[in-house]
Amino acid sequence: MNPLNDFLQRFNFSERHSIDISAPASRIMNAVTVWRNEDDPLVRAAIRLREMPTRLFGRARQQHLDLTDFTLLERQGDTALVYGLVGAFWQADYGLCDIPSTDDFLTPRHDDVCKLALGFSIQPGPHGTQRLVTETRVLCVTDRARRRFTPYWYLIRPVSGLIRRRMLTAIREQSESPPSHHPRAALP
Repeated sequence: MNPLNDFLQRFNFSERHSIDISAPASRIMNAVTVWRNEDDPLVRAAIRLREMPTRLFGRARQQHLDLTDFTLLERQGDTALVYGLVGAFWQADYGLCDIPSTDDFLTPRHDDVCKLALGFSIQPGPHGTQRLVTETRVLCVTDRARRRFTPYWYLIRPVSGLIRRRMLTAIREQSESPPSHHPRAALP
């Protein structure tokens, strides 16, 4: 069963990507938890370009958007991770809402925002590999939010897909490299 169903069974937009990795599931999940946008020059540039309007007007966030902005909603051992984010993503500053817990993410909302769930799961792959699957789901809470998010989605969707594919490739490289080459320890 898809762990995202516990958080966003109903959604308006989604994307899914996968990669086969020759490494133990624990090493793969640890690589997922430590991956950061800053680790990839192309991803870093894409995020900075996306955030340029807020920086030009002096309303920039302290840090660039990254996985650390998401709330860990659930970890199922070394088989699945689900992160959540709530905001008005079409806004220059992402319109992020504070969701410090899983309960806060699951609480029904009636404002013009979107709920985004980002999941990672590991399944058996071919020839003894592990298949790492990442899926992003977005639920627009109101019709107005959907109307505002839809053009944004179609604009950023190709870049989002590129980021996910590069993320998966980096996670595979880190997972398949000897442990002494791993730059960071896993987050709790």
